[in-house]
Amino acid sequence: MSTATTHAPAGTKIRVPHFVRGRLVWGEDTEYLSRDFGVPFVTPRLQLTELFEPRNRLGPAFDVPVAEIIDFLVETAKHLTLEKNAYLQESLEMTLQVSALPRRIIENTFQRPGQFLTREALEYRLERTFGGTDVLDGWVERTDPNGRVSRVRAFPPRLVHMLAGNSPSAAMTSIADAALVKAVNVFKMPSADPFTTVAVLRTMADIEPDHPVLRSMSAVYWRGGDAKVEGVLYRSQYFDKLVAWGGGDAIANAAKYVGPGFQLISFDPKVSMSVIGREAFTSEQTLREVAELAATDATVFNQDACLAARHICVEGDIEQADRFCALLCERLGVDREFASAVGPKPSGDIREAVDGLRFLDPEYRIWGDYDGRGLVVRSPEPVDFHPTNKTVNVVPVATMLDAAAFATVATQTVGVYPSHRKAELRDRLATAGVQRVVKLGSALTGSMGSPHDGMYPLHRFVNWVVDDDA
Repeated sequence: MSTATTHAPAGTKIRVPHFVRGRLVWGEDTEYLSRDFGVPFVTPRLQLTELFEPRNRLGPAFDVPVAEIIDFLVETAKHLTLEKNAYLQESLEMTLQVSALPRRIIENTFQRPGQFLTREALEYRLERTFGGTDVLDGWVERTDPNGRVSRVRAFPPRLVHMLAGNSPSAAMTSIADAALVKAVNVFKMPSADPFTTVAVLRTMADIEPDHPVLRSMSAVYWRGGDAKVEGVLYRSQYFDKLVAWGGGDAIANAAKYVGPGFQLISFDPKVSMSVIGREAFTSEQTLREVAELAATDATVFNQDACLAARHICVEGDIEQADRFCALLCERLGVDREFASAVGPKPSGDIREAVDGLRFLDPEYRIWGDYDGRGLVVRSPEPVDFHPTNKTVNVVPVATMLDAAAFATVATQTVGVYPSHRKAELRDRLATAGVQRVVKLGSALTGSMGSPHDGMYPLHRFVNWVVDDDA
């Protein structure tokens, strides 16, 4: 966890600006340490009263037509090209100093939001979530079966966003989401990337510095869990909802502030898995292809992503599972678009747990080492430690349906091979609490306009208000 010291000299420390309701703010008043490597960075003093509009005043974007907001986002997206954007280039260089991801992967993440920030993608998402934009732009009249008339509006909210720190693309998509619902926003930047959010907002300011969307947004940093900040901001007098991405401790801390008028929209830490059917053993070539697909899902951001598979259930006997494990371990140590051949080494807790399993009966077997290239543990049931840093747990099962017993409400994505057997599994997986079922190898891909973590986020962001004549 980061620690703070006030009035720290800048020296060679990274300078992190804030962006407050359309204004770029520099300062070196407070020093923090980054999450992964303890790299010092300095920020301006946090002026809490500058971050929100009073309740008796409409937010700057509340009555801006969605079509105009989409125009602004599409124009912004044209400028979010790493090769041409000096702010993103600067953000990249600073992120490299605090992130465990290598340059190539971070560069690739800057390219991802482009496919979601097109006019077609944004309009499609609003159509799937709200059935159109009318309910966002004004009061839509309806008559119920008893002839009673009411008018409903998806009213712009006031949101605090605890941003995720495992991918710079999260900042870009969060800004777009906040703009589409016309919210007044405070983005709490993560210590693993306190740069990208401001870089995007600076890009928007160069396009139209006084745009209402821009005046609705602030991006600042404070140490997560700082009650002197959160005890003020996380109140219904100022904000409606806290949109929280983060680990278990961060979400538990955020939940303390939930009360009447102040809601938590939580994207909890999740664990994903894969389920591989007996068809994988049709031939050696097929098994190699399946191992490659499984490794692709398991290594997203070097397994630092909720959708990265950590447990894999294989429909087969131990001998078949072992053949798969050997090939999987080999494919874990490969460079990919969003994974590196050699990633961060497994933690001491994982080493200790795996070393203990080596001395158990033959139901447990280990492939690989602790060098960051990949580690595979075969066990009769899921291991009781959290596999990470390219550590994968393989569990043989008699039937694919047996794998559903290992899914829980904390299981986000399940990749299935062969894909036609998803239909056989999906109801059982959903009953267990799973939110997403995909083809093996496509965990990162995703369809536009789909739910995320069991909800349509934009639908949850807005305040649904009714003007009722009954």
